[in-house]
Amino acid sequence: MHDDVLIQSPEGPAFAVRRPDGASEIVLVCEHASKAMPKSLGTLGLDAAALDSHIAWDIGALGVAEMLSDGLDATLVSQRFSRLAYDCNRPPESPGAYPERSEIFDVPGNAGLSAAEKTYRADALYHPFHNAVDALIDSRLAQGRNVVLVTIHSFTPVYFGKLRDGYLGILHDNDSRLADAMLAAAASARTDKVSRNYPYGPEDGVTHTLKRHGLTRQIANVMLEIRNDLISDDAGQTIWAKRIGELLEMSLERLNAEGGHHRA
Repeated sequence: MHDDVLIQSPEGPAFAVRRPDGASEIVLVCEHASKAMPKSLGTLGLDAAALDSHIAWDIGALGVAEMLSDGLDATLVSQRFSRLAYDCNRPPESPGAYPERSEIFDVPGNAGLSAAEKTYRADALYHPFHNAVDALIDSRLAQGRNVVLVTIHSFTPVYFGKLRDGYLGILHDNDSRLADAMLAAAASARTDKVSRNYPYGPEDGVTHTLKRHGLTRQIANVMLEIRNDLISDDAGQTIWAKRIGELLEMSLERLNAEGGHHRA
């Protein structure tokens, strides 16, 4: 199965933390930030085009998240390896954590993984990443600070041959406080093509991070999905980081005025 650790020491840890002492109440998370594959997994049987495509990572999401982190002075936790090695927005028991097929692509290296192989990947990639988010949020709460969880993703404009013409999806699970406030802010700012639970929703299993870190602690939380052709370069990332930063600031002002966004 394997003779050594999944991630070799020169490859560094499973996650990165930007602005660890950020003053903002916002904690940013980017689960699909990287297309890098642990060397021990090779290419999972995929060609270079597939490994560069949206199935391997959320194109542009890390750039937006880093700009938001710097602009808001918000701590960002990002995953440093591809979602094909382990999808950190899925729990270990989910088949989607180790996708055997992603959109039109088969992933040969994920076919028929044993329970031990799945545990091996989860221990190397999922648990360190989410434990870091847990520790960060719990430390802030223990200090009496408000915490707001915002996860940053991107989506492909064409999926199974179908065009997606929306620009920004604002997703939530059972706690819609921050999503509601952001949708209201987007409407007042006349931000085009913003939709609730688009292009996915909680029924698609995409809110794992929100549930694990937000709902369990009753802190306001939201998942943002930006169409990836809009953020494929620095210029687009700058535009959307500014827009999202403004929407978040407007939304938090509204939630504060309504009497608290920390606990539901």
